[in-house]
Amino acid sequence: GGAASSSLGDEYGAMDSGGETMVLPELTLDSGRILQEVVVRYRTWGTLNDARSNGIVVLHALTGNADVESWWGPMLGPGKALDTNRYWVFCANVLGSCYGSTGPTSINPATGKRYGGSFPKVTIRDMVRAQGRVLTNLGISELVCVVGGSMGGMMAMEWPLEVQKPFARSFVSIAACGRHQPWQIGMSEVQRQAIYMDPLWQDGNYSPEAPPSKGLAVARMMAMLTYRTHPAYKTKFGRSLAATHSERVFNVETYLREQGDKIGRRGFDPMTYVTLTQALDSHDVERGRAGYEQVLRSVTQTALIVSISSDVIYPISEQAELAVLLPNAEHHIVTSDEGHDGFILETRKVGLLVRGFLEQL
Repeated sequence: GGAASSSLGDEYGAMDSGGETMVLPELTLDSGRILQEVVVRYRTWGTLNDARSNGIVVLHALTGNADVESWWGPMLGPGKALDTNRYWVFCANVLGSCYGSTGPTSINPATGKRYGGSFPKVTIRDMVRAQGRVLTNLGISELVCVVGGSMGGMMAMEWPLEVQKPFARSFVSIAACGRHQPWQIGMSEVQRQAIYMDPLWQDGNYSPEAPPSKGLAVARMMAMLTYRTHPAYKTKFGRSLAATHSERVFNVETYLREQGDKIGRRGFDPMTYVTLTQALDSHDVERGRAGYEQVLRSVTQTALIVSISSDVIYPISEQAELAVLLPNAEHHIVTSDEGHDGFILETRKVGLLVRGFLEQL
């Protein structure tokens, strides 16, 4: 399975929790819960201008981190779509994650112990409010753009609605939606159930030394299927068998098992996976506001909505609806057989769209 694995690997490079840190004394969540001493780990590239108005916020996806270079490297740097000669680029690890920001693996200051299963539910809105607070503390009152794919695209969609400061003049939402539908919630739930079925789960209160990594591996295997497509798998694997096995094991089986093991090896935490998939399911721009169409029609910022043609988890119809309802949106479809993960794999096509959009602002 060597050739197949190299051509269809994990979309993230080496993951770590490096970067700069800011602590917010407290953060009130949508649930009404108040988190104390909220740590936000972030990274920046480029230089702020004198007016501190040339910032772009990049918003990462489900298992991502603040290091844009490790997962969107071809998009970031001098002369690239996120041009660090022109823009100051900021990316924070989201609230509820495990790569440096406060989440289930963090110590609860009230108890001195890990939050674990007691970590409160967070929403996409909670995530963007936390980042808005960090940027405000850094003296940023206005942003050129907020941009993200998948979960990041949901945060980009929420930013103009939820974050008054810093004000985002535009946003880019790639392979995302305005609310999680039963189809996506169902995908999230079967993945969570795989984690819950692991005997080591213990309602999220497992020890760091014995996490329910088998459950997480199965959840990741399910997710990887939804991120790709029938044609992509057919091209990469066919019905070929893994050479290393005496039993009949298909290359695709070996590949998925490797991917399942890999998420644990790169330090991703099972309770974090549950927390963040529940945050995805919370996503609905309508909740507590006006009607869905009315809310989207109220967003006057310039928007770029991008679809991946073969996305089976967030199909084109989701983004087409956004583009119709948002008053100042353009909608582009990236033709790709890669499926949902095209938002990370098709950096040349996505980069051209983002660059063109930023140039016309």
